[in-house]
Amino acid sequence: MLAPKARWSAPHVDEELVESLVRELQIDPLVARILVLRDIRSVPEAKQFMQGGIEDFHDPFLLDGMFPAIERIRTALQKNELIRIYGDYDADGVSSTSLMAHLLRGLGAHFDTYIPHRIREGYGLNRGALTLAKEQGVGLIITVDTGISAAQEIAYAHELGLDVIVTDHHEPPEILPDCLAVINPKKPSCNYPYKLLAGVGVAFKLAHALLGRFPEELLEFAALGTVADLMPLTGENRLIVKMGLARMQNSEYVGFRSLIAVSGIDKKEVTAGHIGFSLAPKINASGRLEAADIAVKLLTTSDAKEAEQIAFELDMLNRERQQIVEDMVQEAFAMADAQREKGLDKVILVAKEQWNVGVVGIVASKIVEKYYRPALVLSIDPEKGMAKGSARSIAGFDLHKALTSCHELLDHYGGHQAAAGMSLNSANLENFAIRLNELAAASLTEQDYIPILRVDNACSLADVPIKSIEGLEQLAPFGMGNPSPKFMFTELELSDIRTMGKEKQHLKLGLSQTQDEISCSVEAVAFGKGNLASLIAPSAKVDVLGELSINEWNGVRKPQIIMQDLRIPHKQVFDWRGTGQLHLKLASLEANLQGGAFQQSSTGIVLFDEADEVLFQSTAEQIGDHIPYWIVQDTEQVKPGNHAASTMVLGEIQDLILYTLPRQLDSLRAVLRQATGMMRCYPVFAELGQDLGNTLPSREMFKMIYAILQKEKSLELQDTRIMSSLSKRSGLSPAMIHFIIAVFEELEFVVKHDNMVTMSTSPAKRDLSTSRLYQHRLHRQEVEAIVMYSSAKELEQWIADHIK
Repeated sequence: MLAPKARWSAPHVDEELVESLVRELQIDPLVARILVLRDIRSVPEAKQFMQGGIEDFHDPFLLDGMFPAIERIRTALQKNELIRIYGDYDADGVSSTSLMAHLLRGLGAHFDTYIPHRIREGYGLNRGALTLAKEQGVGLIITVDTGISAAQEIAYAHELGLDVIVTDHHEPPEILPDCLAVINPKKPSCNYPYKLLAGVGVAFKLAHALLGRFPEELLEFAALGTVADLMPLTGENRLIVKMGLARMQNSEYVGFRSLIAVSGIDKKEVTAGHIGFSLAPKINASGRLEAADIAVKLLTTSDAKEAEQIAFELDMLNRERQQIVEDMVQEAFAMADAQREKGLDKVILVAKEQWNVGVVGIVASKIVEKYYRPALVLSIDPEKGMAKGSARSIAGFDLHKALTSCHELLDHYGGHQAAAGMSLNSANLENFAIRLNELAAASLTEQDYIPILRVDNACSLADVPIKSIEGLEQLAPFGMGNPSPKFMFTELELSDIRTMGKEKQHLKLGLSQTQDEISCSVEAVAFGKGNLASLIAPSAKVDVLGELSINEWNGVRKPQIIMQDLRIPHKQVFDWRGTGQLHLKLASLEANLQGGAFQQSSTGIVLFDEADEVLFQSTAEQIGDHIPYWIVQDTEQVKPGNHAASTMVLGEIQDLILYTLPRQLDSLRAVLRQATGMMRCYPVFAELGQDLGNTLPSREMFKMIYAILQKEKSLELQDTRIMSSLSKRSGLSPAMIHFIIAVFEELEFVVKHDNMVTMSTSPAKRDLSTSRLYQHRLHRQEVEAIVMYSSAKELEQWIADHIK
């Protein structure tokens, strides 16, 4: 067995609706099925999803506050007032600021931009920045991607005589800012049909209203921020990103061209994935490590050389950011593991002095990825006694709601269900962690801590030819809310298992399937799962969940599966016979079993005879006393061999190592029956230096030696000349002769004294089968046939047949 990392969920599909879409739209059934799973319920909806355009955008004036906002901006334009665009330092904020800058520049406005420094000023509007604005002659402030929670700061701006327009998309608090206009589709009083715009999406709608036409020339900025802020690619967001990606392929902005070039992306193939994993991180790097102004400059400059230089600087900053993140992640993982000992494992909260506050959100995401727990990462300022950080959540746990429940412990917080930021006195951290864990314990079940992977279609390899895979592109762009379709394939056979990468960190499988006499094969790749290679037996039947792609090499195009998860539903047998260095094999096995949300795999060892324990001690010292081992007694009784084994039962072991040779098959059968939790079995069957003999002598051999003893009357066993002569006469080896005489002695046919063997004067009639030594050797042959001389496949089948 190999357990999956996630729960695989395959929702029900309305097959009649699928058939209707196939018939009416002449599309591939695979595409139609996924449209239905995306909650497309009609042919017009499907057409809009795949072919939607400008006509499908809503009227921007449906946004509450849009009319007074546009009126005030036009007044500022007429009076040539200094307008300040006040943004945020993340990619959504930078995109929003840059979009507004291009908008106002095109309108001939007198404007500038301002993004607070993440470290020195923190998130959102602040009094110092507002005072500065007043001193510099600003008449109107337009916030983008921020402001909804800044009621006090905006009240201060009003005192200074500054007018403020807020455009934001974050969850609104109970008390909204009192200003000229608050534009946020999530406002309780706002009836705008689509609520899930990014901050840059709201800014885009403002541009639409102000220009009186659809601002197609600003789509690149809107697409960048929408993807970067992990907004669902549904409704208007999907249209923004789809159309924005098309424009990026031949963008008129030198900033975008330079950013794409420095990322090594073919501009004709830019995808939402490229934005999320390459472009946006470089934009974010400026705000995380320096000031976000440089990223705004990149996206607003018209100087190609300047754009190239800034893009290079951002790439270098991003590389530096990656190293900082890696160092922090390792520290955070160690802290998360330690939290389990304290019982605080429902929500992970880690904090440390002088952590880079600019990357705490990334580290929180890494923690969620590994442990699948809501995670908060905070940096402590020891001088101010304050902790500031970010949080990321899992399905079912609303971060904004949880923080609201802890508001008395916090100085400031904001965000939404999946991500949030907060600051608090460091003295409150322990109580904060306890409170969050209590909230999670009350609202989440154990199942909630196992991630869910949604299956779009369960199919065979024959169901996904290249033509069908190509058809899936009609559903792009993929991202949050419209994930790349995932397919499940079951009972696939393995033709190859290998690892890839410099550190062998990636897994590659050759998979095949035969149905209705049609055989299909495909390669499957799992990035970052190289450790699983040693946990997959060559004979295993594998279930795979992943995305479909086309791999092109030397002009040959083949289907390929990018695996997100895999499982092996049956118990596996790994043939370790003939391999030495058990401690090294175990160390490798334990390393490959590590990972997951505080999941611990259990490994155990079985010795089949008490005599094995003495010779096992040197190996036991090498592997450590944390691995339990058991000893078989009287065929079916199993007793603990060390303290680790005394704290658990054999049935709890998932990875079972059959280390020594069974004396009889009944002992092996008994162990397999008791190992009810076993997922993987590793037969070693070492003899530990014992000489148990080889072939069982025939009854004719026993008769021959008995006749010789009767004739000779006595034999000196230590006399090599006599034994050599006897061996030549009988044709048997000295070891075989010694074994036969030992059986005779046990049956009292002969008497042994000081290595001198003589015939008994009146031996009783006893059958050879009553001899313990004879039975031992007889069972030895049965054991050898199964555990020593069988093929790996035969041994696996025998074990499978005897597992309970």
